[in-house]
Amino acid sequence: MTVPEPSIRHRTDRQVSHITLDRPETLNALTPGMRDHLIDLLAKASADPDVRAVVLTGTGRGFCAGADLRGGSTTTGGERVAGDVSRTLRLGAQRLVGAVLDCEKPVIAAVNGTAAGLGAHLAFACDLVLASESARFIEVFVRRGLVPDGGGAYLLPRLIGPRRAKELMFFGDALTAPDAERLGLVNRVVPDGELDKTAREWAARLAAGPTRALALTKQLVNTSLDGDRAAAFAAEAAAQEINMTTADAQEGVTSFVERREPRFRGR
Repeated sequence: MTVPEPSIRHRTDRQVSHITLDRPETLNALTPGMRDHLIDLLAKASADPDVRAVVLTGTGRGFCAGADLRGGSTTTGGERVAGDVSRTLRLGAQRLVGAVLDCEKPVIAAVNGTAAGLGAHLAFACDLVLASESARFIEVFVRRGLVPDGGGAYLLPRLIGPRRAKELMFFGDALTAPDAERLGLVNRVVPDGELDKTAREWAARLAAGPTRALALTKQLVNTSLDGDRAAAFAAEAAAQEINMTTADAQEGVTSFVERREPRFRGR
């Protein structure tokens, strides 16, 4: 159990878990404590049957500026030992991105400003991405002489192809919200003042949907590029078999026969 972080605000309203990074003075740069609390909140949302969607956003001018590199060394002591960096990544940034990808509820990123480095990858790992007109995305690693981490080299080629991914990662130029939408990194760009409203509307629609079917669909899509056609078809058949045992699937079929709107309960 992680200790709640004052730099993260959380509330559950109408079966939607709202997670807000609240460290605007640093553009919501993630400390290890914030990262671990985020992972804990995503795990709880995943396991709670009364949570049916998640919205992740930030306060101020930034969605998330990445990991807070000013928070201390990546080593446990004063001297760096071989294996320290890879261990820190596995247990830190990669675990956070994995928590988003593995969350059994749909996760919406409402990107309100700068999303850089790990912050950009945190957004890209979400199932749906809304961006305000003033938002921008930066693969900042090359500017610091670093290799992209936090799952960036896994996520970007799957979203926009290897050539576009290399362009973003090689140059580290800021990508505007409209350009991110054009490339397919963002679902929709909205005026700054409408971001919260649109995120709440999308989350409400997801929370009214067949939650288990959405979870299985997310799993199928997220793994679709990792195997061959036979494996994908087998996974699809298994997912549908599992889904047909849910009350929502039965309600969906019954409502179709009765020519009425379905009333899904997330069960």
